[in-house]
Amino acid sequence: MSKHVLRAGAAVTTTVLALTGVLTACGSGGGGGEDDKTVTLVTHDSFAVSKPVLAEFTERTGYKVKVLRGGDAGAAVNQAVLNKGNPQGDVFFGVDNTLLSRALGKGVFSPYKADGLGHVPEKLQLDAKRHRVTPVDSGEICVNYDRKWFEKRHLAPPRSLGDLADPEYKNLLVTPNAATSSPGLGFLLATVDKYGKDGWKGYWKKLRANGVEVVDGWEQAYNDRFSGSNGGKGKGDRPLVVSYATSPPAEVIGKKPLPAKAPTGVADRTCFQQTEFAGLLDGARNAKGGKALLDYMLSRKFQEDLPLQMFVDPAREDAEVPEVFRKYGGRVEGAAAMDPAEIDAHREEWIKSWTSLVVK
Repeated sequence: MSKHVLRAGAAVTTTVLALTGVLTACGSGGGGGEDDKTVTLVTHDSFAVSKPVLAEFTERTGYKVKVLRGGDAGAAVNQAVLNKGNPQGDVFFGVDNTLLSRALGKGVFSPYKADGLGHVPEKLQLDAKRHRVTPVDSGEICVNYDRKWFEKRHLAPPRSLGDLADPEYKNLLVTPNAATSSPGLGFLLATVDKYGKDGWKGYWKKLRANGVEVVDGWEQAYNDRFSGSNGGKGKGDRPLVVSYATSPPAEVIGKKPLPAKAPTGVADRTCFQQTEFAGLLDGARNAKGGKALLDYMLSRKFQEDLPLQMFVDPAREDAEVPEVFRKYGGRVEGAAAMDPAEIDAHREEWIKSWTSLVVK
């Protein structure tokens, strides 16, 4: 696979950007009215779905899908907030649990209970009473390590947050910025969950003293600074990176024969639970088509396409996952989690403190 297309960086500071429309292979058309046969999906740059799956949606419903990719997820969320009531599309995909309360509090979405929700675990349904958003996928933000780098040095890779502050891992970790990236923010939240509101700052002081490197976004961290990217041929010199538990499968897709292990591994006690949602935008011009698309995003056809398109776990419990995805990656038990309302109440405060400690 030429590019690892995970949910790259989600900016969490207010950013105004122009969303550029990218039409899928399903056809052309504008945002139109209720009778228009085009549904406009606003999303982040890492959204991916196979052409046959989108084509089947058109065959089932008669609606074509127009995709507006607007940079990283956080910037797209901020743009949706700014355009509340006069949205650029009908459905938004890509708001995660770190930003969910902000979007819900600003009234970005209209309620709609999507078909198939009964197959989604209750723990992923973070707006179950009002159904303003629909869980689409989940995964865990975790530190990944370059197996070959550690094997060459006969050094055991870290497993926990505490390990990362040990001197033997000095100058080895790179993380996306918590102020400009959702995996960066998720990693910060994992440390708040582990060390508490009074202890996480002391932990980050230790990480800073131990040489943690901070870059703007996930793509820069993973593709440019991590030595284990590109099937173990990464150009970076950092063998530890904040990424996802589902990153390792992306490193083996297309390899023949498949290796016994992926060239990257996961430090399983560094993880934070992430769930991505889709929702019908308030003021959508094609609400009927938008609802049909939300239903389809919870169909088994769409859900079973997700693992090898965006390297995430499907939200549906009964969705079949490809063997290669499950063998080399998958869910991590015991990942940290936090109520979105608590995140919303403290997010800006925590980011500001983190920035002062680590970046400035």
